[in-house]
Amino acid sequence: MIPGWLPEVAVTYLAHTQAGMAIRAVARAKGCHASTVLRQVRRVEAWRDDPLIDEALERLARVHDPDCVRSALSKEEPSMPMPVEKPAGSADPRVEREARRILRRLCEKGAFLAVAPTMEKAVVLREVVPGRQNRIAVVDRDVAHAFALQEWIGCERAGKIACYTITAVGRAALKRLLTEERNGRAPAPGLAEAASPFQEQHRFFAERSVMADDGSGERRLRFNLAESPLSVLGRKRDKDGTAYLTPWLLEAGERLREDFELAQMGPRVTQSWERFLTAGAAGGVAGGGRGPAEGPGDARVRVAKALEALGPGLSDVVFRVCCFLEGLETAEKRLGWSARSGKVVLKIALERLAQHYRIAPGAEARQAG
Repeated sequence: MIPGWLPEVAVTYLAHTQAGMAIRAVARAKGCHASTVLRQVRRVEAWRDDPLIDEALERLARVHDPDCVRSALSKEEPSMPMPVEKPAGSADPRVEREARRILRRLCEKGAFLAVAPTMEKAVVLREVVPGRQNRIAVVDRDVAHAFALQEWIGCERAGKIACYTITAVGRAALKRLLTEERNGRAPAPGLAEAASPFQEQHRFFAERSVMADDGSGERRLRFNLAESPLSVLGRKRDKDGTAYLTPWLLEAGERLREDFELAQMGPRVTQSWERFLTAGAAGGVAGGGRGPAEGPGDARVRVAKALEALGPGLSDVVFRVCCFLEGLETAEKRLGWSARSGKVVLKIALERLAQHYRIAPGAEARQAG
C-alpha cells in the first residue's frame, strides 16, 4: 500500500516511470490534462538531484509493485491545473509525530539533519559550542524520506554526508501540526510585553502541556523553538572569558532532552511528569498502564534513571530547563528559589548528569575506581 504521506506529484511520477503508464493514460486516470502530468513528472525528476529524495523514490519503486501504484493513482482526486499541496494532516500518525519532534529541533539556530549512505538513521546536529557538533536527535531514515518528499527539509550540501535544513514549507507544516495538537485549547498566556520586530524574527513559538505547580491540573507552557535556555546559557562567559558551561555539560543536557522528546510521545507522560521526580520514578515509569502511544519504553527508563541519579532539587531544575525549556528566571520563581541561584544549581546538576552519562572528562575512570 502506498503511504498516505506521499505527495500526489510523486505518485504521478511513479505511475509513469515505475508502473510504465503513458503520460496520457496517467492524465485520464487523474482526470487532468496531459501537460499537467508532464509538468509533475519533470518536477519530480528535477528533485532527484537531492540524494535523500532519489533514495526515497528508488525505495518506493522497489517496495511497491506497479499494480499498487496504479491503484493509488486511481484513488486520487482529480487534479487542479496546478498541483495542490496536501495538508500536513494527510501524513500518517508516525510521520506527524516525528515531524513535531524533529522539525522543532531543526528550527533551532544552526541545526541541520545529516544523512550518509553508511548511516542507518538520520541525525540532527547542532553546534552547541564553537567547533563542536552535538547530536540532538535521531530519526528513522524512512521518516527522513517523507520529510524530503513533502519539501519540509531541503538539501543545503550534498556529498558523502548530505546536510538538510528546515524549509519555509516545513515551518508552515510544523505550525499546522502544533495547532492541531492543541485541539482548540485556550492559548497560553503571551509575553509580558510586545516583542520587537527584531526579537520576533528570531523566535518561533510553540506550546506544550505540563502540570501546574499547585497540582490543580494541566497548564500550557509557551517556549521558543529557535533557541533553548541551555543554548543561551552556553554562550555566557565568566570574567576571564571562559565558557560558563563546558561542551560536555551542554551535551549532557541535550542528551536528556533527546530522551525526553522520545519518551513523551503520548499525553500521559507529558501530563504526569512529576512521576519522574519521585523516589520510585523508575518503577512508576516502566509500570503498568503503558500504551503504544506513550513512546519508546527505553527512553522513558533512561530519563527516569538520569533524574534518579540527580536526586531532588537538581532533577527539578534540569527537568524544567532542559526538557520543558523554561527560562532560568521562570524556573527559579516556580521552585521558590532566590534570583540567580538557578544558574549555579543547574551547572552542578549538569556536572552530575555528565558523570551519569559518562561523558565528562575522567568520568569512566571514576566509575571504574
